[in-house]
Amino acid sequence: MSDFVSGLVADAPEPSLAAELDLFGRLVGSWRVRNRYRSSPDEEWGSAERTWVFSWVLGGRAVQDVILGSDRGDDPVIAGTTVRAYDPRIGAWRVNWFGTLHSNYGSLVASAHGSDGIRQDGVELLADRDIPIRWNFSDITADSFTWDGWSSADGGATWWLEQHMEAVRVS
Repeated sequence: MSDFVSGLVADAPEPSLAAELDLFGRLVGSWRVRNRYRSSPDEEWGSAERTWVFSWVLGGRAVQDVILGSDRGDDPVIAGTTVRAYDPRIGAWRVNWFGTLHSNYGSLVASAHGSDGIRQDGVELLADRDIPIRWNFSDITADSFTWDGWSSADGGATWWLEQHMEAVRVS
């Protein structure tokens, strides 16, 4: 297992891409998260505490995260992971979410949004169709950020907020 981990996890960003990689690289570390979520616009909000850990991976050319926690009790569970890799061909990031806890998956493209945010637009991949999704990091500082997950049931004409996370840096 240690060969796998040492081959996956990197200590720092690839120096030749350091400027581009800083968009997500500034999130590398561990965060305590207050998570609110719902499955439809008419549903009541649920909430849970999570830990969100970001790390350099793949020779420092990508950032991967793991969300730990559960909305099913106190036992920590790995909710999923996202791999974010900068693609110089498009000047943006390729983002792929693997939500193994609830069997939800997404594919997005990310870029800077305003002076302190990141906008990610793409689709949640369902068995019978793709649903437009938008994930926004906002108010990013060295010690905190906000993340909002939006979904559209009508092809992007209207959007509803399905998840809101407030994060504070732990390390």
